Amino acid sequence: MAKKQFKAESKRVLDLMINSIYTNKEIFLRELISNASDAIDKLYYRSLTEKDIKVNSHDLEINIKLDKENRNIIITDNGCGMTEKEMEANLGTIAKSGSLTFKQENEKKKDIDIIGQFGVGFYSSFMVSDKVTVKSKSPDAEKAYCWISEGIDGYRIEECEKEDIGTEIILHIKEDTEDESYSDFIEEYKIKELVKKYSDYIRYPIKMEVEHSRLKEGTEKEYETVKEIETLNCMIPIWKKKKGKIKQEEYDAFYMGKFSDWEKPLKTIHTAVEGQYSYHALLFIPSHLPYDYYTKDYEKGLQLYANGVLIMNKCQDLLPDYFGFVKGLVDSQDLSLNISREMLQHDRQLRVIARNIENKIKSELEKMLKNEREAYEEFYNIYGTQLKYGAYDNYGVNKDKLKDLLLFISSSNEKFVTLKEYTERMKENQDVIYYAVGETMDKIKELPQIEFVQNQGYEILYLTENIDEFVLKVLTEYAGKRFVNVCSENIDMGTEEEKEELKKLTEDNKDMIHIMKETLKDDVQDVRFTNRLNKHPVCLTTEGAMSIEMEKTLNRQIGNDEPVKAQTILEINKDHIIVKKLKELYNSNKEELKKYSKILYVQARLIEGLKIDNPTEYSNWICDLISNVK
Repeated sequence: MAKKQFKAESKRVLDLMINSIYTNKEIFLRELISNASDAIDKLYYRSLTEKDIKVNSHDLEINIKLDKENRNIIITDNGCGMTEKEMEANLGTIAKSGSLTFKQENEKKKDIDIIGQFGVGFYSSFMVSDKVTVKSKSPDAEKAYCWISEGIDGYRIEECEKEDIGTEIILHIKEDTEDESYSDFIEEYKIKELVKKYSDYIRYPIKMEVEHSRLKEGTEKEYETVKEIETLNCMIPIWKKKKGKIKQEEYDAFYMGKFSDWEKPLKTIHTAVEGQYSYHALLFIPSHLPYDYYTKDYEKGLQLYANGVLIMNKCQDLLPDYFGFVKGLVDSQDLSLNISREMLQHDRQLRVIARNIENKIKSELEKMLKNEREAYEEFYNIYGTQLKYGAYDNYGVNKDKLKDLLLFISSSNEKFVTLKEYTERMKENQDVIYYAVGETMDKIKELPQIEFVQNQGYEILYLTENIDEFVLKVLTEYAGKRFVNVCSENIDMGTEEEKEELKKLTEDNKDMIHIMKETLKDDVQDVRFTNRLNKHPVCLTTEGAMSIEMEKTLNRQIGNDEPVKAQTILEINKDHIIVKKLKELYNSNKEELKKYSKILYVQARLIEGLKIDNPTEYSNWICDLISNVK
């Protein structure tokens, strides 16, 4: 029979598809297996509705045979096959899909799972083959037909010998090049790997004759090679089984094998949703962070399956960044795929599934926080930073979703507390949430400003991560209560009598304070007396949005060429003996008062863990003071 030509547009599509759409050559096997599964589905469905077609469901299968000598891969199914007319329509016109047509004709009927909806999948064969032969026999025809093509040049269809109903595809694998080792595709290990990766959950057995070495009977050291038929796929995915019948050990084994982890997951989330968009999801929270989690190399995302066939290894659109640590998969029959089946159409279906996945993860974490506090705190020690970044990112657009999942160390028992727990046990007249920031809990407890707040009986949140205060700044308040840094200048706890006493002390010594302020004018906004210090002589407080710890954090960032500076106030303990010394110097030696002012300022900076500009100068001042001690 004379060779037929593809239409001009089909030639262009074929050339474009081979060289562009399919960037990953190995998916050819996924496409052919999916097509074979579709063909078996069609035949089985027809056997239920047509008396003339008899099918034993136990006999339905897909077979793969490797012929290394002739460089052939042979894929056979006992599905519905094709008539000559169907072969011409389905294989002669690119993007003409029999699967899609069948689905459209039966779209109102249930239990029809058709994977291949686009005809171009078959043509992925030409990425690895220089000749493709398709032998097929349909229950609707007495004869079998053969479709043969070597690519863009065209194809021919002719009668052939084939006894059984179904389709046999013979791929002649290309010769190796400098860039590509096509011979890998006729190796048993490679076929097993590809079936496991892409088609492990096809509902029909995928079988292949494989070679095994075994000890020769009657010998102790002599081995022989035998051939056995092996089923390569497991067929029933764990996520489609009923949750009540799956043991946690099975989930653990699946996770550790699927995602190459040496540890069991910290949390397993298994859910199935039926409705406008149906899907199964099996999600895992790992018990440790990936080594590259906070690097640009880390890729978040869930594996995405369409009817058990792997479509994307990491679908980033299914997870928000703040849940990027979650691993797992989603399997749906309702996804709209483009012609390559490599990419999803970004439509409402995917957005709805992604939103549901996000809500499910959040609700499971809330349950864990409520019912499994110890397990949640273990989770939070690993992933709490990521949740905080999620609350802070994009100017706090997700803060309301995440604020009740956040934990902070409390001064009351030095254990984790939620913002809800803090506010529920606040003092009756307390209208703000107090917090303090430092590199470690021990350093926070040594801050001069801590004492006064604690002595008033108020609980303080200890913030030890760089991100913590930024999170509270973006939250602004919780349950109507503002967040206030104990080191800020706007803490007002004194009685009216104490305030008046402080006001009088400031007025009586305003000239002395003026000199100190002028001396430190490049470093502080103000100098003032305070009643919130106990044993400490001085401290630094801040006014405005930026705290001292935020200053330190921002100045540590790479690429920050212009250092930022918080607006600081030097506060002097009104009851400390240093006040008497300052008054004496004001009356007797104003130059010495200036030196003392600088020393007190440097001391306050050191208490806060800030650098000082001239350590040598400060050392000389201290030495002068020591040498003048009588």
